[in-house]
Amino acid sequence: MSRAFRPLIAACLCAALASCATTPPPLMTADGAKPAGYMLDSGDKLRINVYNEDKLSGDYSVSAGGTLAFPLIGSVGAKGLTADQLAAALAGQLKAYVNEPRVAAEVLNYRPYYILGEVARPGEYPFVNGLRIEQAIAAAGGFTYRADQKKVFVQRGEASERTVPLRDTPIRVMPGDTIRIGERYF
Repeated sequence: MSRAFRPLIAACLCAALASCATTPPPLMTADGAKPAGYMLDSGDKLRINVYNEDKLSGDYSVSAGGTLAFPLIGSVGAKGLTADQLAAALAGQLKAYVNEPRVAAEVLNYRPYYILGEVARPGEYPFVNGLRIEQAIAAAGGFTYRADQKKVFVQRGEASERTVPLRDTPIRVMPGDTIRIGERYF
């Protein structure tokens, strides 16, 4: 290898490593699988079971502020936690009121996804495991005649909107995604 290429190769490696550290999560997930490591956020509905405490067990929703109103302990932060982490946090706080609390939490309904732009019926739609972008577009009545059918824009969580080409690779919709269909240019 020539000495002239060494600085160029080193610069390329540094740039590649730097981009790995800031790469947002991928838009593709396993087929039909529940979202792995799913983080709770506003709009999620949970079933919480406190064993041997029927009055505490029930269905709860995460509020717009990312909290869960729970009897005895009040408001509990749920945003950014998994269902298991929330169950552990509830159990920890319930120790002051219940002997050896055992808590289980599961997501009943995931927060909806949103589809905007050049579709027949833009709006909010319920999330279903395994949903692909093409199916989301079909649920919204399909493309309008002005729609750009080659790419979509997806915003996932707090990340900025990304352009995603519509091609053979299936792209999964996740709870809370905002999908925007742009207008085509001739």
